[in-house]
Amino acid sequence: MSSGRSEARVPEACAGCPVHNVENLVRLGIDMNDWDYVIALAGNPNTGKSTVFNRLTGLRQHTGNWPGKTVTRAEGGFEVRGARYKLVDLPGTYSLFPISTDEEVARDFILFGNPDVVLIVLDATRLERNLNLCLQILEITERAVVCLNLMDEADRRGLRIDVRRLSKDLGVPVVPTVARYGKGSSEVVRAVCEVAEGSYRCHPHRKTVLPAEVREARDEVAASVRRAYPDLKNAGWVALRLLEGDATVEDGFRRGLLGSSPVVGDGEGGRDEESFGTNTERGERREAISEALETAGRLRWRFRESLRDRIVESLYTEAARIADRCVIREGAAMRRDPDLVLDRILTHPVWGFPVMLGLLAIVLWLTIAGANVPSEMISRFLIGKIYPLLKAGASSLGLPRFLVGLLIDGGYLATAWVVSVMLPPMAIFFPLFTLLEDFGYLPRVAFNLDPLFRRAGAHGKQALTMSMGFGCNAAGVVATRIIDSPRERLIAIITNNFSICNGRWPMQILMASIFVGAVAPPVLAGAVSALAVLTVAVTGVILSLLVSWVLSRTVLKGEASVFSLELPPYRPPRILQTLYTSLIDRTIIVLGRAVLFAFPAGLVIWLIGNLSFGGAPLAVSLSRLLDPLGTLMGLNGVVLLAFIVAIPANEIIIPTILMLTVMVGGLSGVGAGPGVMFEANSISETARILEAGGWTLLTGINLMIFSLLHNPCSTTIFTIWKETRRVGWTLLATFLPVGMGFLACVAVATVWRVLT
Repeated sequence: MSSGRSEARVPEACAGCPVHNVENLVRLGIDMNDWDYVIALAGNPNTGKSTVFNRLTGLRQHTGNWPGKTVTRAEGGFEVRGARYKLVDLPGTYSLFPISTDEEVARDFILFGNPDVVLIVLDATRLERNLNLCLQILEITERAVVCLNLMDEADRRGLRIDVRRLSKDLGVPVVPTVARYGKGSSEVVRAVCEVAEGSYRCHPHRKTVLPAEVREARDEVAASVRRAYPDLKNAGWVALRLLEGDATVEDGFRRGLLGSSPVVGDGEGGRDEESFGTNTERGERREAISEALETAGRLRWRFRESLRDRIVESLYTEAARIADRCVIREGAAMRRDPDLVLDRILTHPVWGFPVMLGLLAIVLWLTIAGANVPSEMISRFLIGKIYPLLKAGASSLGLPRFLVGLLIDGGYLATAWVVSVMLPPMAIFFPLFTLLEDFGYLPRVAFNLDPLFRRAGAHGKQALTMSMGFGCNAAGVVATRIIDSPRERLIAIITNNFSICNGRWPMQILMASIFVGAVAPPVLAGAVSALAVLTVAVTGVILSLLVSWVLSRTVLKGEASVFSLELPPYRPPRILQTLYTSLIDRTIIVLGRAVLFAFPAGLVIWLIGNLSFGGAPLAVSLSRLLDPLGTLMGLNGVVLLAFIVAIPANEIIIPTILMLTVMVGGLSGVGAGPGVMFEANSISETARILEAGGWTLLTGINLMIFSLLHNPCSTTIFTIWKETRRVGWTLLATFLPVGMGFLACVAVATVWRVLT
């Protein structure tokens, strides 16, 4: 498993002191060129596995207060006393009886990956439920350490856990921790090292009480299993899986993938025949394997009831017995649980939805009200100061006018606009969104919306991916990996664009402020604008449900799957970590993506503004060509052209519209020349430019509609193709919202003209 142990990097006098070495743990991140031990990190969803992983490896895998964060296997490492440890964070799962991809990945790695230690993370506030998985893992491996996490939550609820008794009952080390604050991390490392190096010998609990007939059948099959694999430590567990007819375990058993002997590839992942010993020994082993499979197949039909149900029932009974012995409820535990009180309101079938909409409205209002001043400050710096300096520098260097215009007036201005428009709203929206996530509210949103998605023929987890889409549609598409059903995952991918991403919020906010808010009294303008944006966002959710319903009954027919969503406890948000996570892991990454695509888009926009066709700038000719279609939609050719050329980044649609409006309308005294995107000094000045270009309340409303219903940005389109690997699904996800946007705008424009 290793290419050799590294030399110790501590003084010789301290080499034998575990405390010294643990406290000076070296976090290796992803630097795992070789390793001495492999540690599997397992546990239920939302127990803090990813937080433990981050503490030990120094990586920053995103953690959140809801299930389903670890979609695929994450790997990192740390070094203690010269020994290198590879830590594998397995997907969170409730059971090792695989009915989903996550459960299969976790079970197969523990069974076939032969990790040196399995670090099991348990939620101290839900010990009985978590022990079900723990007992299953202890049936497979003899080397494990239990990380009893969330001890602060247990104390808050008046739960006292007898850690020594729990360790004795389980037969493995149990370490109490509060991973989010780093408490107990050193003790976890010490326990893992002791078990991995063999200085601590585990005696895992394997005394689950089974019905007599199940126990007799297991023992009969296990005898044949031991003859086939004399070194196998979990013959009883393998026997139960063979009795159950587990295809994966049967295949591994038949091909020699079990046991601790080194695996030698045979081209199909099995063992080399020579690893089975002499011809006689190989023949005896093949005979024992056949006998075990035959015996399991014969005995399997004795059980009238489901064998799995009987095993699960015995596991739950044993977990309850251990929890009752080790958990003492005191004080606060006797009183009403505050989480239950909150859930009666936040997940109420009637009151849950108004609260959800109210919180979304507050987040939007804070984003709208708080982004104006910092946006103006950034704009003054990047465009008011840096832009003239760049122009002056280019002039002093004698650069050609065409090159200066292309790079500075085109590429740089597009980038500067994206930064000034995107950064402040994201710096407000993402922290607020992350605070709700950290508090534990977002899983309640998924819980509230799950019945609606199931009625629409979609997966309940689509509510989670839709929530991610409100930050970035590309991130929402990637998040659909948590959906196991390929059919339902496609539905989630195709409909994710109906969530208004961060790049489209500025357009919604600007149109609502200029046109919708203007019809209300000044004192109510901000509230009315926020309500208008909220209405569009809710419309997107409704359209997601409707389109999911149509897809599930046409091109993606099928029944909705059932999934388990455990509501996590409410926790005080970590303000500083939330700010760091939202600004670095979300804001900067999304902003970097937008900048990457904005620069080339700026080049294209400058070119169409300065290249002529038929005696007129190409931008003017194209806008006039699109005018009839735009008028039919209650928009104009300028808007349609802006959406076409700004497909790499939605954030530059507004400055592109302003530049094109000035060019097409022949407005004087505004703008900085053909192809040069610009921003007005205020919302009122922006309103004057748009009104001079013939914009009306209808134009503003339909632009809000079309901003919701148009093609995804190029990053999202590419992500859809990467996730589906199908051109057809990518085209459907791209053009379906465009077609819906066209029909919606035409309908609104027609009704508007009839009524006015």
